[in-house]
Amino acid sequence: MATIHNSAGADYAFLEGGLPFSFGVIALPGFEIVRVRFARLLPLAEGFEAIAAHLRERHRPLTALCAAELRSPVPFSVGGFGDFNAEYVAVLRRWGLYRNDLNPVARSNVCPVYDPPAQPGFHAFCYTVPTGAAHASLLTTSDHAADAPGPRSFVSAGWAEWAQGTPWPDGIVAYGDTSPAGLARKAAFVLDGLRENTDALGGDWNALTSIQVYTEHELGALVASEFAPRGLTRLGLEWHVCRPPVEGMEFEIDVRCVRRELVID
Repeated sequence: MATIHNSAGADYAFLEGGLPFSFGVIALPGFEIVRVRFARLLPLAEGFEAIAAHLRERHRPLTALCAAELRSPVPFSVGGFGDFNAEYVAVLRRWGLYRNDLNPVARSNVCPVYDPPAQPGFHAFCYTVPTGAAHASLLTTSDHAADAPGPRSFVSAGWAEWAQGTPWPDGIVAYGDTSPAGLARKAAFVLDGLRENTDALGGDWNALTSIQVYTEHELGALVASEFAPRGLTRLGLEWHVCRPPVEGMEFEIDVRCVRRELVID
């Protein structure tokens, strides 16, 4: 079972994952998570600079960064994915985010089928703020204090249809099968894994505010068979026509419970 750790700033906890990302993050008492989407995709280095500038403007340390949503041109090979991760992780280390060699930042990294970027970049990111903090007109009073009835905010990393710790690519669920039955098996595996991660974080599955689905395959038949029985259709499904980041996978989803969302230039 994955282990929960506190972040370097003790403002969120994370579900231990691997080198590229944690499996999810949840705000600790006294803090909540804010999501920020860029109006346009920013190349990786430019995106990190923009995130640092935004955090400075909000009087938050670099260690407040807790989740990233990336876009890449095409799915990586296994080796290419490792090379990319090394570059990305190096910045997180410089920012002081690592504790005991563990990456606390949750992440999704997917590849748009249409109008893909020329290079990997940032689509969105999440960071923590103190609950009730006076961040001028951008934020209002929070309901997420430790003793408030509202849920703690959390973000689950993108989860795809590979069974963690199994051989690659044989551990990919329904490997190579994009039939309706194969896609249903993939979707069920991903959704069940996300529910397990949410429970492990201490998040409230019934409090989700967004479900982002990443696949190039038609979702219609899966709504009734996989999403509705799990109580997810009340939110609507945000379908991004994207491939997962590594060759051989077809289906990825991430979920979050975040009450504050901004769009910035």
